[in-house]
Amino acid sequence: MYVGTCSIYEHQKVVKANKSTGFSDVEVLKDQACRLSFRTINSNSMKEEGASSLEQVTVLFLDPDINVKPGSKIVVTQNNVTTDYTMSGKPAMYDTHQEIVLDLFRGWS
Repeated sequence: MYVGTCSIYEHQKVVKANKSTGFSDVEVLKDQACRLSFRTINSNSMKEEGASSLEQVTVLFLDPDINVKPGSKIVVTQNNVTTDYTMSGKPAMYDTHQEIVLDLFRGWS
């Protein structure tokens, strides 16, 4: 089922060599097997008038034993395409996998 890989990064506070405090991207998981799935949903049920719009939902399938912290950056490579995402909600947990809805990563908040 898993045809891609992902690496997970957290934006953590670090002490620099000059004793100042800063932030750095820390890789907490590397090359974990995963799969991306894309669904298109019609969002016209939320609008009273006007044209309906289509939205794409990106879902990451991952081993259920992996703990992904909210706000982590998830770099996914599938079909020779690498894209940066962030988690947009709590994962749906199942015995065999977890499903995490993703948004495109636009920077650390």
